[in-house]
Amino acid sequence: MSALAAIIWRDVRLAFRAGGGALQAVAFFALVVVLFSLAVGPDIALMRKIAGPVLWTAALLATLISLDQIWRADREDGSLDIIVETSDALPLTAAAKAAAHWFSTGLPLIIATPILGVILNLPASAYVPVLMSLAIGTPGLSLIGAFASALAVSLPRANLLISIIVAPLYAPILIFGAGASIAGAAGAAQYAPNLMLLGAATLFAALFSPIASAAALRSNLD
Repeated sequence: MSALAAIIWRDVRLAFRAGGGALQAVAFFALVVVLFSLAVGPDIALMRKIAGPVLWTAALLATLISLDQIWRADREDGSLDIIVETSDALPLTAAAKAAAHWFSTGLPLIIATPILGVILNLPASAYVPVLMSLAIGTPGLSLIGAFASALAVSLPRANLLISIIVAPLYAPILIFGAGASIAGAAGAAQYAPNLMLLGAATLFAALFSPIASAAALRSNLD
């Protein structure tokens, strides 16, 4: 466990250094939200209605731009070969990399959400549902992203390929996450089912993504 904690701590520190992806993801998150608010214009009623889905879409896009960095440092310094060849539990290492990505990207996005919700005139009743859905769904984004990044780890500048890989895999999380935020704000009965389906999608990713990531890494480095 200490080795996995060391991997998480190292990746989080790298992400928050100058030029790391953590602050860039939050800045991009804020930029997307501001652009949406400008595009909607002065229609406050419409903005309040779409605020939850907009925040979810912005969080997904902000996560997307940082996925290439999950394995980048290990690939660039040559340690990825050592990790793959010497790790007795490569799926656990892959899970630790996904956890580090969530701590450095997903968690800061969740923290920034209440501030950006003000820009979108997010109703007070929607804050808890939106934050709850993001807390449940964003780990799934990081887990799936870790798999896609491992799949394209041997390719330079693979951001576009990673985006193509994760787009269909992210769709259920986006649908259930946005649905939970809308239903929760309205007090609708669909809130709990959407939240449970969102949790099921994240749990599925937690079970299979580390195994698939390990297989992709071994395949790329053979």
